Amino acid sequence: MAADTEEMVNLIAPVLRVRLGKGERYPVVRFVETTNRSAVTLSISESMDEASVIEAVAQALGSGSNVESVKVEGIGAFEIDPVDEKLQGRMAGRIIIVTGAAQGFGLGIAQDLVKEGASVVLADINIDEAEKQAEALRKKHGPNRAKSVSMNVTDPASIRSAISETVKVFGGFDGFISNAGVVKAESVKTQPVKDFDFVTEVNYRGYFLCTQAAAQILALQHKACSDYFSDIIQINSKSGLVGSNRNGAYAGSKFGGIGLTQSFALELIEDGIKVNSICPGNFFDGPLWSDPDNGLFAQYLESGKIPGAKTIDDVKRAYESKVPMGRGCTTPDVMKAIYYLIEQKYETGQALPVSGGQVMLN
Repeated sequence: MAADTEEMVNLIAPVLRVRLGKGERYPVVRFVETTNRSAVTLSISESMDEASVIEAVAQALGSGSNVESVKVEGIGAFEIDPVDEKLQGRMAGRIIIVTGAAQGFGLGIAQDLVKEGASVVLADINIDEAEKQAEALRKKHGPNRAKSVSMNVTDPASIRSAISETVKVFGGFDGFISNAGVVKAESVKTQPVKDFDFVTEVNYRGYFLCTQAAAQILALQHKACSDYFSDIIQINSKSGLVGSNRNGAYAGSKFGGIGLTQSFALELIEDGIKVNSICPGNFFDGPLWSDPDNGLFAQYLESGKIPGAKTIDDVKRAYESKVPMGRGCTTPDVMKAIYYLIEQKYETGQALPVSGGQVMLN
């Protein structure tokens, strides 16, 4: 898709989608070059600003809600798949992007969202694994319920491309879960600067870049329909609330992430965008912790973070003993927090701990 066409699709499709919505459910608006469906003609020029496009869409649609497609001369067509009233679940009809969704927390989040009625975009730098997982979700739940996109959260062009692909296929999205993250644990006295920079680039700058790109579409949808609200949720960490011994790069990036969340929340609420962070405790069963070569248990054993630990199991037991509830965090624990933040209309700028009591707010 040419750059100018992509820009127009990103401008038109989200407006069509929210204008044709019913309550809090919105149709899928899919961009195609040509269509055989009965079509409404929309007159748009590249010189038109957002307000002019919104007005043109409103005039073209009139009061009709049974539009099959919309043709735009020189650009293509938008096929409208109506709201699926049969979808059930807390997230029924929502489109949600999840970064770092090929494995671990991100994959678990995506799977649960689909189970609760959402269509999910699995965004990951590992596109092969993301597509494998998306295909499994499509086979189980239906063809429009999952899509994979390649996304490097440190690359603005990659993020924009992934979001444009989402808009092309679904017409827009209602939530963005910034989950992608990395860890390089080591003493401040010995950690290579390149490792510090890598963690900061992914966890801190990546969150900024993703929010910057996602907010463009979400704000446009609110502008087209003032009753429309959306969510950006960062999967942070308990290490964003308390320091982490010999893990300063990670904790620093997560503390900074909460600062971004609070600042974004203050700014973006005027665009109908709620911004919150979730601060999970340790997800011991995921690859971040349990990978035998690069997981945190292995890193902490090597760095001597747990005095006297001789095996990975020693490190794991030491960490479990620090949690009042005696276990690590799980995907269902995090999902309860995600659903709360999305469904609670009167909350933004928060850092919600899900740590089994290991971190308690004052």
